[in-house]
Amino acid sequence: MQIYSSSLIIDKKVPLPVYIQLANQLMAMVKGGTLQPGHRLPSTRQLATLLNLHRKTVIRAYDELLAQGWLQSHAGSGTFVAGHLPVTKPRQLLNNSPDVAKVAGFSIKEAPHLQRGIVDLNIDLHLDDGFPDTRMAPVTELSRAYRTQLLTGNPYTRLGYADPKGSAWLRAELATYLNISRGLRVTPANILIVRGTIMGLYLACTGLLQPGDTVVTAEPGWAGAEANFLQAGANLLKVPVDEHGLDVDRLDELCSRQTVRLVYVTSHHHYPTTVALRPDRRVHLLELARKHGFIIFEDDYDYDFHYQNKPLMPLASADDAGMVLYCGAFSKSISPAIRVGYLVGPENVIEHLAQLRRTIDRQGDTMLENAMAELLQNGVIQRHLRKSLRVYQQRRDVFCGLLNDRLKNHVQFKVPEGGMAVWTYFDSAIDLNRLAQNALKKGLYFQGGNSLLTPNFTRLGFASSTPAELEQCIDILEKLLAK
Repeated sequence: MQIYSSSLIIDKKVPLPVYIQLANQLMAMVKGGTLQPGHRLPSTRQLATLLNLHRKTVIRAYDELLAQGWLQSHAGSGTFVAGHLPVTKPRQLLNNSPDVAKVAGFSIKEAPHLQRGIVDLNIDLHLDDGFPDTRMAPVTELSRAYRTQLLTGNPYTRLGYADPKGSAWLRAELATYLNISRGLRVTPANILIVRGTIMGLYLACTGLLQPGDTVVTAEPGWAGAEANFLQAGANLLKVPVDEHGLDVDRLDELCSRQTVRLVYVTSHHHYPTTVALRPDRRVHLLELARKHGFIIFEDDYDYDFHYQNKPLMPLASADDAGMVLYCGAFSKSISPAIRVGYLVGPENVIEHLAQLRRTIDRQGDTMLENAMAELLQNGVIQRHLRKSLRVYQQRRDVFCGLLNDRLKNHVQFKVPEGGMAVWTYFDSAIDLNRLAQNALKKGLYFQGGNSLLTPNFTRLGFASSTPAELEQCIDILEKLLAK
């Protein structure tokens, strides 16, 4: 027993569970040859007494090693080191053979439209793409509601398979919420719960488009949407955006020349420019959809954050012909980590896309969806949005004031009426990408112009930073631009 008392050292102060510490150290003794195959281990009671541990802790450690194949148990005889140990050394590659961990032995068709960078925002200061301040998210209420869902009710139902359309409770609460806040006229049957706008787009593209169909997007626009359309094999055409939103007259001209299957539009706070679609253009767009039979995919982007007055109602609220699919997500209003969104449309379309969803994602996180339903029912989300609106408006005013006071010789912008970012033009003499790289070295992240494909324009997000943090960001930019 001396080899165990001298080799097994348990530290109850470290965060690693004690049974895992014990299992790891026993495994190390086997790997190192201290315990040979066939060696009989002490009983769980003996080892627990020796190490001053609870017997259940030792049982869990033994069970872990039994499951991994390091130990074998023989009824009536005890627990032994396995005769055939798991292979832990990687197979030696033959000379000049490819590393199959990096390169497959079969071909893949790479697509340029899928090559989008992933931004690591593990940095103190950021003028991001327009993200919410997750420090304000109602995480206490959400965690409490999630725990309730996790522990309450019939486990077979609670932890089992569910409707691919999503939680019935959440769809009912969303129907009420969207009817009141967006002027929609929907029931739960008109709603499909998705994991975000991207999933809603993917389902619409896969379920409603055929290769070669023409899809119209705005220029400039969102690369995430364009990637989905291109991946579906669509013929992608672009219509310009001006200070009043999508140029619907240009769309009208395009529709007179060819058949359009779908138009993607952000009627509020267009990405990336933040402009809203003018009322007369909204009416015209709905008329064109009825006339030409194309689908309108309306993105609910930043709808809740409009500062000048109440926002115009979505296109979906005035759609009497069943031509609009309306998609939004809580990732923009609460946190990107909350992967709960909604796709709203005619019942037969929702049923069709729900069946399609089963082929890629059987269902969402039912407990999270029910927790979100509870927060909607209790008004927690609505209160959070009202508070966020006040805070973000203050931050917008502070940030635009800083831009105007300290960077006015270098930038041009319009104060956005809504959203969480400022669409900013940097003087043509400035190398925007180099400026972004130099700012990163100083601890500040913002997008260079390449990601938006608009020379010397970029989005500077203000919502996720406090006024003091925004001032620090401007300090860095001001010093870099003064060089």
